[in-house]
Amino acid sequence: MKHEERGIMSRYDHRKPVNRLTYGIIYLVVLIMACSMLYPILVAMFNSLKTNTEVNSFPPTFIPEHGWQWGNFKEGWNFLDLPLFLRNTLAIFVGNLVVTIVVLGMAAFSLSKMNVPKSKVISMFFLITLFIPPTTYLIPNFLNLKDLGLVNTFAAFWLPAGASAFNLLLLKNFFDSLHQEMFEAARIDGASELRCFGQLAVPLSVPIISTLAIFIFSTAWNDWFWPSLVMHSDHKYPLATAIYKYVISARGLNLNIRFAILFMVMLPPIIVFLTLQRFIMRGLHLGGVKG
Repeated sequence: MKHEERGIMSRYDHRKPVNRLTYGIIYLVVLIMACSMLYPILVAMFNSLKTNTEVNSFPPTFIPEHGWQWGNFKEGWNFLDLPLFLRNTLAIFVGNLVVTIVVLGMAAFSLSKMNVPKSKVISMFFLITLFIPPTTYLIPNFLNLKDLGLVNTFAAFWLPAGASAFNLLLLKNFFDSLHQEMFEAARIDGASELRCFGQLAVPLSVPIISTLAIFIFSTAWNDWFWPSLVMHSDHKYPLATAIYKYVISARGLNLNIRFAILFMVMLPPIIVFLTLQRFIMRGLHLGGVKG
């Protein structure tokens, strides 16, 4: 006999008018939130399929009324060298991910599985840095990169990625959940700490690494302010900075073509999230702070 999982409230509780009203209000709020989040995406999609005259018409229309202008996407693709800026964005993403796994992964492994003196104090120090607004260290970071000669290079993104306290603590909390006995057995067999990290910790950390990869990809895809500070060559801009400089700030570019470019840029992160969303909650659960 199949048994259904019982929730906090029984079927009898759901029949009460007060509870039904409460659930109705909750569903209404969720529906309003979903519509408010989907509305900008749908506006960009439908405006990208209109003629420029229809986009600028008043009162505005939601769905195209004079045919679907699929050629807008081809014109938007040719207006901007999207493959070049996409390669730059992927280079930033891959470099940040490698630095996160190697540098932050080894640091988190050291704090979690090695007898580092005052490891709890060090972890608390990294936790405190999360309360510092990121805008306060933009200028110091820029000056440091300038002194190192890393401005206008992809290393200006990779080096700060190795100083992310949030990613470090997320990895450390995940490593804390791994059984210490596995690493002790590997050390008894003669494995070095580096081998324990590379052959035990990293393969077991695929869920949290997948979660971090999604976060890093989202940051690399959406960040435009920091690249505009450290990148001075047009051919090295990531996609978000190129969109801001050449599309958002462009003069003389038709609105329908502008919306077509913006909608094409929206699609990849949406697809990535819908494909890998199960790793986000799983990774955060496995890497969450324990009470």
